[in-house]
Amino acid sequence: MTAANPDPTALRERVAASLARQGMMRHLGVRLVDVAPGTVTLALPYSDKVTQQQDGFHGGAMGALADIAGGYAGLTVAPDGMEVTTVEYKINFLAAFQDGELLAIGRVVRAGRRIIVTTAELVHVAPDGTRSPCAVMQQTLVPVPKTY
Repeated sequence: MTAANPDPTALRERVAASLARQGMMRHLGVRLVDVAPGTVTLALPYSDKVTQQQDGFHGGAMGALADIAGGYAGLTVAPDGMEVTTVEYKINFLAAFQDGELLAIGRVVRAGRRIIVTTAELVHVAPDGTRSPCAVMQQTLVPVPKTY
């Protein structure tokens, strides 16, 4: 795998292995949907683990999902032997939803040696397949050496 032409299978395995180590994401039922250079899509199913008092998706769960999707998008462009960690993110919640699932599409805006800037778009997918914007996030990541 090279930075200019990454092996898609290796890239997916890199993200999947890291996601499997995330206890919170396992607890919430997050699954990996798609991986490509500079983009990662995750899904979060609706359940009582992710709701707030009005039975909608909790903003904390939405923020965590956006953070992870953006972070893994950044990981797809980080050098081998490196991981990324979030320095900052800002999220705007656009609408509240129940049922179905949330898709988080993380994308790299700019990847530098010292910082990586990403965005994540959260889309609600209703049981009938209707898609609606839910939240948008912008994030700053820093590459760090892998420690495990």
